[in-house]
Amino acid sequence: MTSPRIAVLLPCYNEEAAIAQTIAGFRAAFPDAVIHVYDNNSRDRTIEVARAAGAVVRSERMQGKGNVVRRMFADIEADIYVMADGDATYDASVAPLMVDRLVQEGLDMIVGTRVHEAAEAYRRGHVLGNRAMTGLLASLFGRSFTDIFSGYRVFSRRFVKSFPVLSAGFEIETEISVHALELKMPVGEVETRYFARPEGSASKLNTYRDGFRIAKTIAVLYRIERPMLFFGFIALVLAMMALLLAVPLVVTYFHTGLVPRFPTAILATGLVILASLNLFAGLILDTVVRGRQETRRLAYLAQPGPFRD
Repeated sequence: MTSPRIAVLLPCYNEEAAIAQTIAGFRAAFPDAVIHVYDNNSRDRTIEVARAAGAVVRSERMQGKGNVVRRMFADIEADIYVMADGDATYDASVAPLMVDRLVQEGLDMIVGTRVHEAAEAYRRGHVLGNRAMTGLLASLFGRSFTDIFSGYRVFSRRFVKSFPVLSAGFEIETEISVHALELKMPVGEVETRYFARPEGSASKLNTYRDGFRIAKTIAVLYRIERPMLFFGFIALVLAMMALLLAVPLVVTYFHTGLVPRFPTAILATGLVILASLNLFAGLILDTVVRGRQETRRLAYLAQPGPFRD
């Protein structure tokens, strides 16, 4: 059989100082692969430098990494996709090992688990967010990844072509991981060195802003993937509040036959109604989630499996 077509995908935003080094690293790792650089409205010379380095350069005007990944996955045809950031922080020499493992073991995704060698390479706040999301995914799906936010990944064709990208920003890594876990895809991890950015290259991440977005992603993820637990918990809280309000009223009623605090009785009744609505919303959405999972699974199975000898 012929060798698999490998495409290297590099989403970029203002990476003039690092993109040439990144392209050179992946060119050395995959001499025959096509290297695609997708620029996301850079204000520097990223496009010119990437073209001079021999990459195929395209632009995505909708700002955000998720939008860039959506465009790349739709545009590019290949058997195996290697995706990394264009900031020269990932070790390109590990990519052939990741591809070999994907092929030999018939996997759909390999995650490059970052092992940072410099303190400035990986911020403390991002480490805490990574651990929180990793724990959440483990509780939701029974398994997770060591480095949930790694942007260094290798995909099979059927992963890429069955993945409905919905995220707009850097939450895309979480969505990718959830897609793999939700469909119970065969996946793996490979440790890779994580370097500090080269001089002249600046990170676009903000610890506090991104921390808020991580917390929001966790809440939304829990609501979408486990609606019965999410809305069931709200229903339980509302029912407990109604019970606390109703018990004194019931005791008074049995002793006197009267309901002296009528507004409190109305409030308790309203809380019970809200609890019931949340409970049934959880039941209905749980059925919707199951149907969505079945649809995604069928789209996944419609694509050819990982390339094998």
